[in-house]
Amino acid sequence: MRVIVGCEYSGTVRDAFIARGHDAYSCDLLPSDKPGPHIQGDILSILNDGWDLGIFHPPCTHLAVSGAAWFKNKVKEQAEALEFVRKLMDAPIPRICIENPVSVISSKIRKPDQIIQPYQFGHMEQKKTCLWLKNLPKLTATMNVFEDMMKLPKNKRERLHYLPPSPDRWKLRSQTYQGIADAMASQWG
Repeated sequence: MRVIVGCEYSGTVRDAFIARGHDAYSCDLLPSDKPGPHIQGDILSILNDGWDLGIFHPPCTHLAVSGAAWFKNKVKEQAEALEFVRKLMDAPIPRICIENPVSVISSKIRKPDQIIQPYQFGHMEQKKTCLWLKNLPKLTATMNVFEDMMKLPKNKRERLHYLPPSPDRWKLRSQTYQGIADAMASQWG
């Protein structure tokens, strides 16, 4: 399959599909963190390039409900972010996944098809992740470590929530967990 992973600079999802024999590319305005097929540029400019599957991680800065306190000051930015999501959802690609944390996409566009957690895929952390799916099945958990994770203190299992301010905080919070990337590649590939 030809797979495009939009708004991904890490290469995590891209590489999971490549490992399973797919022709996969990442695309982001930023350069890729890892060597591999990467298109540095605007994802909207390549949506018509004959992809079989698109997995998109639109920036959550103006969408995530964790930033709701600032929404009143971001009306224009949020409207633009929602329009970007609509364009990704409407892309001429047969199978699409939009991935984002709990966000206004649910109230302004539509509810997600699935909400997953890293602990369902072998990671000892909590971070609700919403998936809006087009012609794709819901992901099946691959290694649920919920009971073990719940033995950890809250600041460990919700590590990303408790990260102190830093220049890389946004990057750490937006990372795709390897277990989720592997599940996407094995179940949707």
